[in-house]
Amino acid sequence: MRRIVFRFGLLIASCVLFVPLVDAQTLPAMQEMEALSGNLGIPAMSVTTAADGSQNYSVTIQILAIMTALTLLPALLMMMTSFTRVIVVFAILRQAMGLQQTPSNQILLGLALFLSIFIMMPVFQEVNRSALQPYLSEEIGALDALDQAELPFRQFMFAQTRESDLALFLDLSETGEVSNQDEVPFSVLVPAYVTSELKTAFQIGFMLFIPFLVIDLVVASVLMAMGMMMLSPIIISLPFKIMLFVLVDGWAMVIGTVAASFSL
Repeated sequence: MRRIVFRFGLLIASCVLFVPLVDAQTLPAMQEMEALSGNLGIPAMSVTTAADGSQNYSVTIQILAIMTALTLLPALLMMMTSFTRVIVVFAILRQAMGLQQTPSNQILLGLALFLSIFIMMPVFQEVNRSALQPYLSEEIGALDALDQAELPFRQFMFAQTRESDLALFLDLSETGEVSNQDEVPFSVLVPAYVTSELKTAFQIGFMLFIPFLVIDLVVASVLMAMGMMMLSPIIISLPFKIMLFVLVDGWAMVIGTVAASFSL
């Protein structure tokens, strides 16, 4: 025990004695490295004022803003595109068929994502033409590019938003009456659009639910008439629902209906 205590004390004493010596030896090298890194450093922020009064930020700030905006990409994907309506319809369809995990959540999300890209492609192409390409060609600034990119999304969302939902959020935000669509704040348009999308998705889901519900009622009535009340109707009706869905080419019908429901 004494040997252990002695060795531990010797180790602490060595650290106390040699650390200042090491710091003294490495201090010039550290100062030299700091000076070199200061010469090679990138300025944190620089603002250039153009002749027309507009301001352009340095590339460092622009990259930082882009990286920050990427964290909001999932929310933007769900709230400003057709993704919400598509995924809700697919979820209701799976529930109506009585399939708990088939197709899996990953498959439904992937299908909804690529279908949303297909539906939103005209909007993306317009954003690329009017905002992204002029910005990359340095014809317009970053703020002007954002304004130009906002217009196609506003037109798309206004085409899907109900007037009652828009009036509701205008009233909640105390914005007052607006004379045209340009006066509607973006913070009001987005929740109104999402509310309308949810309502439309549930309407489509209700129409998809009816034929499967009829099959469940018929199977349940037959089982009760046969006195087989202990047998779950879902087990018997599931093959019939799958067969009906396959015979009518259900996936093509549902996907085509959802894609055609967006008025552009």
